[in-house]
Amino acid sequence: MPVPKYNEMYGQLLGAVGDGRVYSIGEYRKLVAQSLKLSAEDLAETLPSNDTPLFNNRLNWTKTYLLKAGLLSAPRRGSIQLTGEGKRLLDSGAAITDSYLAEHYPSFRKFVEPNRAPKVHEEKRQYEPEETPQESIERAYNQIISELSDELLRAIMEQTPAFFENLVVKLMGKMGYGQGFVTKPSGDGGIDGVINEDKLGFDQIYIQAKKWQLDKAIGRPELQKFVGAMAGPPKIDKGLFITTARFSGEAELYARSQHIILVDGQRLARLMIDHGVGVSAQKTYTLMRLDSGYFEEA
Repeated sequence: MPVPKYNEMYGQLLGAVGDGRVYSIGEYRKLVAQSLKLSAEDLAETLPSNDTPLFNNRLNWTKTYLLKAGLLSAPRRGSIQLTGEGKRLLDSGAAITDSYLAEHYPSFRKFVEPNRAPKVHEEKRQYEPEETPQESIERAYNQIISELSDELLRAIMEQTPAFFENLVVKLMGKMGYGQGFVTKPSGDGGIDGVINEDKLGFDQIYIQAKKWQLDKAIGRPELQKFVGAMAGPPKIDKGLFITTARFSGEAELYARSQHIILVDGQRLARLMIDHGVGVSAQKTYTLMRLDSGYFEEA
């Protein structure tokens, strides 16, 4: 049979992991393929643009959308587990479609339509975003970047604090700052790294790199400790506080008053993507338009 579309495998994937234990990529792929009775030939079909297996690609997006809806969780990188809400929906026997998820799960709706609410026709209960082909490309690109950001943060959380500190210094270098280094763990005085603001090193920036749980909020007390460490010696006036977590509103207000730049997990991931840290290009698409000047009369 033809490989189903991503949104035609919601029920199969939830059912495959329905017992609630943690499943690896290989495990749940095999179970879903068996459930759909896909042949070796079906599984060998690839995307037109590259040699990625079509089934793997579509099932990955099935997983992504169910994660965004909160029906699956990712206890560790490359694995999934059914959530309580996922079990409730699975047991309900409801037909799981994009329209259903958009209507019942705001986190899913926010992911697929981050800038506007989708159009839902009550009489048909169909999910019908109205957009141009270019808007579709932009939306798809933003969804891919959003999922990649989540993958990057999950990968970082599996590494050591020392790895994270080195990553931050490397990222700053990729962004065009001068030479930097990670301070020694013993006696660093609350400073995790130092980087030159320019290539010649006229000014320096102190760095605090906190690898915290993604759902935690860093508050004002942590920033106050950082400001105290910046007092030296030597005293440095510019600081960067970068984390995998997020910042409280009070922390953001305090940072502005102290001239500290804050980078939370989502911004960190986007900077890594923009500057090629921890990611590699899979395929490049060039969007062309008509060059009207070429056709103008001389």
